[in-house]
Amino acid sequence: MPTLLRSDRGQTLPIYIWLTGILLFAAFAFFAFAQAASARNGAQSAADAAALAATQSARDELMEELGGAIGVDDNWLDWLDGDQFEGAGATAAAQQLAADNDSTVPGGAQRTTINGLPGFRVEIETNYTVGDSIIPGTESQRARADATAVIEPRCDFDLDADPTELITLNCDGEPVDIDPEDFDLDDLPDASVLFSVHLAE
Repeated sequence: MPTLLRSDRGQTLPIYIWLTGILLFAAFAFFAFAQAASARNGAQSAADAAALAATQSARDELMEELGGAIGVDDNWLDWLDGDQFEGAGATAAAQQLAADNDSTVPGGAQRTTINGLPGFRVEIETNYTVGDSIIPGTESQRARADATAVIEPRCDFDLDADPTELITLNCDGEPVDIDPEDFDLDDLPDASVLFSVHLAE
């Protein structure tokens, strides 16, 4: 009987070694996938932030142009459509936010339109890699992600309104009075009252 027990132990040892090896490989593989998922999540967060920064920069430009047009240009109400901007500072703003998230914007901020709303698409690449793992190539692989943010006008007004007279805007239920004949830049509300900036769905 003792001889039989020793024989059984000798047969099961290779099975234990084999199972342990399988478990270790699975654990390392799971860790590699977790590393990749973490890198992708970081890249997507960086892309979201960069796209929002680019579009907020365009909104700031839009507000500046709107303020300069009121009382000077009889077509100033057209600026409330939210699409009359050059977006000259969009790429720089996207690059700054990407850099804050250890990433770059190789192609710059690309102007686009989603569901009729103007905005910017940004693709980023991380400066960091996925890291060493059992999967070959991950030590040099960088994560990439893209995001798009848009400017959405929030204000309605009477289409028959005289742009040279006092006009009351309805900005999602909040009234905003603008009198072109007695206008000061301080009369403009915060940019977020006139235009919302959000990621495109």
